[in-house]
Amino acid sequence: MIEMPLPPSPGAAEHVSIDLVNSVVHLPGGRSVDALDTPESTTAWLIDRGLVATGSELQSYCQNRLIGLRNDLQAAFVSAVTGEPLDPRVLDRVNAALVAAPHVSLLRTKAGGGFARSAEHPVTQLVEHAMSVVADDAATLLAGDDVALLAQCGAEPCTRFYLRTHGRRQWCSTRCGDRVRAARAFARKREAAAVRR
Repeated sequence: MIEMPLPPSPGAAEHVSIDLVNSVVHLPGGRSVDALDTPESTTAWLIDRGLVATGSELQSYCQNRLIGLRNDLQAAFVSAVTGEPLDPRVLDRVNAALVAAPHVSLLRTKAGGGFARSAEHPVTQLVEHAMSVVADDAATLLAGDDVALLAQCGAEPCTRFYLRTHGRRQWCSTRCGDRVRAARAFARKREAAAVRR
């Protein structure tokens, strides 16, 4: 699995939709790190979140579909944060993902007796199941009370989303906040040096 350069943002552990949108991180200097960079890393990301079974192998087609959902959810989150209208086609695609596959785990019997729930689907429906779960989480977030806490990181070039844990928070991580504060301090020092000349 790809090592992400920033810790998960507040709310990503509770909302897999925030986690998906934040699966690409834009860094200073034009660099980006994408947890869904390959079919293998996409599969590992989904396994790590319990959205597909261990041993699953997704193809590039599935990877591209999940990246498409990520892009659509990012647009929906931007709309929720800024109040800008959302392209109806984006909403149609999110709703299509929402109903693409049942996201309820089925009841199964265990080999040694007893019961367990599992999200077993035919291989052709693995990504549909995962997308349905993620889209359901996004719909719950966007239509619920927590949407008022949804924010986008204010540290350029970061575009990650987070849930505000307190009213003044402006960044998705302390690392982004430290970068902004350091840039401001450097700008003040440069300005003071220019005034002294």
